[in-house]
Amino acid sequence: MKEKKEKIIYYKDELNDEFSSAKITPRVIDEKFKYKKGAIWNSCSFFIQNVLSMPIKYGYAKLKFRIKFIGKEKLKSCKKTGYFMYVNHTQAFADTFIPSLANYPKRNFLIVNPENISVKPFGWLVEMLGAIPVPGNKGAMKKFLDVIKERIDKNCSITIYPEAHIWPYYTKIRPFKSVSFKYPVEMKKPVFCITNTYQKRGKDKDKVRIVSYIDGPFYPDENLETVREQKEDLRNRVYETMVKKSRNSNIEIIKYVKAD
Repeated sequence: MKEKKEKIIYYKDELNDEFSSAKITPRVIDEKFKYKKGAIWNSCSFFIQNVLSMPIKYGYAKLKFRIKFIGKEKLKSCKKTGYFMYVNHTQAFADTFIPSLANYPKRNFLIVNPENISVKPFGWLVEMLGAIPVPGNKGAMKKFLDVIKERIDKNCSITIYPEAHIWPYYTKIRPFKSVSFKYPVEMKKPVFCITNTYQKRGKDKDKVRIVSYIDGPFYPDENLETVREQKEDLRNRVYETMVKKSRNSNIEIIKYVKAD
């Protein structure tokens, strides 16, 4: 029997390299973009997000990845407040709903790059499923921040992928910046992290399951004097926790090698 060739991806920049197979021209997210939707839109969005799509999300995650959550009980301590979730970015499709499976029935929204809502004619559907695109200029920034605050004030969760770029099946945690931690610091809200790991399933080397570790809540340290210090501290605590939990991965579907 012919041995299957190992898949290797060579990278140069852990912060900026992107390995998603999708090549999409992003739409412009400026001051004309409508972040705040009407009542009918929001009702339809809730139905699609938390009712219609849930069996599909659950079925896909269970059948393809035999997903298992460890630490879901930690989310219960913050069920009556909004919070932020930071997740490593290793799946193009599953990453969009793993957080919502973890904290269901709390409604979850995701901060995404504009490419995610730019595929015609499905951009509107991605938005209905909770996508909030990053603004492209200062004119859109206020509306962006307002909708995040509105969702948090309604006790929803906001998911952030601090690594920003997709590295399929990557088993470590890439370095990420502290910039996205300004939201929980400025809004004085708790933070959780979800570390998706890849673990062996059965004897076949190609069979893998996702085991997702949930940690938190982490709170901004208000004893630190500046927002910058609080952001860095919060980022470091989350990063160190994710690095520790990522060591539970015990199978490598794709080998990542740094190019010389």
